[in-house]
Amino acid sequence: MGKATGFMDFERVDGPVVNEKERIADFEEFHKLLPFEEQCKQAGRCMDCGVPFCQAGVMISGMASGCPLHNLVPEMNDMVYQGNWEEAYKRLAKTHSFPEFTSRVCPALCEAACTCGLHTEPVSTKENERSVIEYAYENGLVEEAAPSVRTGKTVAIVGSGPSGLAAAQLLNRRGHKVTVYERSDRIGGLLRYGIPNMKLDKKIIDRRIKLMEEAGIEFICNANVGIDIKPSELEKKYDRVILACGASNPRNINAPGRDAEGIYFAVDFLKQVTKSLLDSDFKKFPYELAKDKNVIVIGGGDTGNDCVGTSIRLGAKSVIQLEMMPKAPDARLESNPWPEWPKVCKTDYGQEEAIYKFGHDPRLYCTTVSEFIKDGMGNLKAVKTIELKSVFDKKSGRYNMVPVEGSEKELPCELLLIAAGFLGSEVYVTEGFGVECDGRTNVKTAAGSYKTSKEKIYTAGDMHRGQSLVVWAIAEGRAAAREVDESLMGYSNLK
Repeated sequence: MGKATGFMDFERVDGPVVNEKERIADFEEFHKLLPFEEQCKQAGRCMDCGVPFCQAGVMISGMASGCPLHNLVPEMNDMVYQGNWEEAYKRLAKTHSFPEFTSRVCPALCEAACTCGLHTEPVSTKENERSVIEYAYENGLVEEAAPSVRTGKTVAIVGSGPSGLAAAQLLNRRGHKVTVYERSDRIGGLLRYGIPNMKLDKKIIDRRIKLMEEAGIEFICNANVGIDIKPSELEKKYDRVILACGASNPRNINAPGRDAEGIYFAVDFLKQVTKSLLDSDFKKFPYELAKDKNVIVIGGGDTGNDCVGTSIRLGAKSVIQLEMMPKAPDARLESNPWPEWPKVCKTDYGQEEAIYKFGHDPRLYCTTVSEFIKDGMGNLKAVKTIELKSVFDKKSGRYNMVPVEGSEKELPCELLLIAAGFLGSEVYVTEGFGVECDGRTNVKTAAGSYKTSKEKIYTAGDMHRGQSLVVWAIAEGRAAAREVDESLMGYSNLK
């Protein structure tokens, strides 16, 4: 696919990125696209590799390898190389609900499994995908047409994140009447309030939602099912209900002084920032949250990185990011061969900005907080940290991170953000619907199914599989839609 010798003829070139000095002054997206002609060359690097691991979407050694949506990556790349952007979009749209989201926020599982990546740089499939979907929007190719025939069946979807939106899209196309309930004031779930605007401009969400509304999908905001609306009401009113509420129960840090003012869960902090920006039409930045404060972020993942970048934009005096685990290697180990997901250290945009702003990487590895220290008014003024080391536990057969005696340090801190992951779905929803959960509090289903223990109730996304990627949520939403459709109609022609 592409040019037979393209991977040798063309070096990988990524789209331009706004420099740190300029981009930390606002919340605008800073990854730009290459000119179409150059992007065509990049697509030409896609080789006729025989086995396209990029689109496999399989689990290898517990990690995903390739795209969970099974996007037709070589075919799309070939169309881009030929300059046939319309056909490239048609190929992409066969398997993907929202390329405009994943091409911005996905860690590119496809690229990690690219055969070119075995010896050189992988094909820039993520940027190719973004160019394709943006071309499609600019040229009126993206449509969400209302179905010509309605089935008379009704489906309620609780949650408007990527899994809920993907399920709604397919079920509406099939002809079912779909209503999406969202507890926040705007549609999008994680996409809206869990991802900062500089990674995913909220106008990108709005343009897709507008198309879906025009196609007949009903969105109801400020509707917290389980509190504002009784689950039993939805069960009576609709033929099927899909729970797509996400893994929105954040993991806490239970250390002395936890009740200090100035400690936030990352998702609450990020939501507050984005809501302030949207409510003011980006005329007001909520500087009062972080300006001139020493900020500490607990958690080394994507959300922690988002907190670092957001705090810098809000004028933080300093930013430190604590990571419990050791630093990952800079290159693949022999025990982590291609096409496994590369378990290597990644310096993301937030860390790059911290290095520019403060002169050093903000991450402290093998470290956690052992105590929150308050001033006389109950406000957070400092934290006590402690180093951790990996120790093998013979009883469990696992390595555990345990505190190192005498390694305590005190760091100034007026704002602390907990980005330590999520524990699963929220109890008031699962208990309200009476669905069974597994040991990780995810909604339980049979393997390969999305049907819960409760008749007529299905689930998808993080609420089903635990905290994961947007691309996995979309894949789950599409698969759940097919299963729901089959239960309603006796068969399904959804793909």
